[in-house]
Amino acid sequence: MVDYLYDETFEGLLTCIYHHYYTEKASGIFPKDAYQSTMLGGCMEIETEEHKAVTVYEAIEKKISSWDLKRIYKVFMSSTEQKECKILNYVRLGFVKGPGIRLLHGDPIVFPVQEAEQKVNAEVHRMKGLIRFSELEEGILYSPIEPDHDIVEFLARHFSDRFKNEPFIIHDAKRNKALVAYHGSWYISHFTKENLSSHSKEEAEYRRLWKSYFENMAIKERINPRCQKNMMPVRYWKNLTEFQL
Repeated sequence: MVDYLYDETFEGLLTCIYHHYYTEKASGIFPKDAYQSTMLGGCMEIETEEHKAVTVYEAIEKKISSWDLKRIYKVFMSSTEQKECKILNYVRLGFVKGPGIRLLHGDPIVFPVQEAEQKVNAEVHRMKGLIRFSELEEGILYSPIEPDHDIVEFLARHFSDRFKNEPFIIHDAKRNKALVAYHGSWYISHFTKENLSSHSKEEAEYRRLWKSYFENMAIKERINPRCQKNMMPVRYWKNLTEFQL
C-alpha cells in the first residue's frame, strides 16, 4: 500500500480512487503540497486524468447513487481534516453496500462523512441570511465572505434566482475566488481585492439607512447577545454592514 498525492482538485481525487482499484491499494490520499512523508511507507504522486476521473464519477453514480455523489462532493469542498481518506473509505464501502450506505448513520466510516456534509449544509444555510451586498460604481452588487468551508458554489442557485436582473459578485476572500452572476447565469472565477472598483456614490447612504434600520428595529428589552452569537457567530461579523463603524 502507498500514499497517493494529488493536486487538490476533485478530478485529481477521483483519479486517485481509480488508481486505488487498478494500480495499487492506497493507504491514504493527501494534498501533495502539504504532505509530510513518514518512515512507514512510500508515496506516489498521481497526475490528474480526466477519463479516469469520469470513470470513477460514473461508477459512484451508478453503483452507489447520485445523491451520494453530491454528498461526496460537498465533503470534498469542506475543510474537514483528512477528508480525502474519509471519502476513499466511504466510496469503498459504498461500492459494497450500494445506496443503502446513507442509512448506516452510526458506522465509523459513514458518520465522519455525514458530519462533514452537515457542517457544509449548515454554513450554506447560514450564509444565505448573512450575506450583505454593497453597490460598486458599475452598479454591480458585491459581497465579501470568509466561510469556514469552500461553499461559494453552493450559494449560486439561491442568489441567481434572487437577483436575476442584477449582476453580483460573492467573493470568498479567504480562498481568492468568487461567484460571478448575471441574468441567472453564473461561474466561479479567481478573484482578489485588487479586482475591485470603488463603491458607488449612493453606497454610503445605503449603509447608513441599513444600520439605522437594524438599530431601531431591535427591541432593547429583548436583546440576547448569547443567542445572537449562536445564530450569527462573531467570526462573520467583519463582513456584516450593521456591525461596521
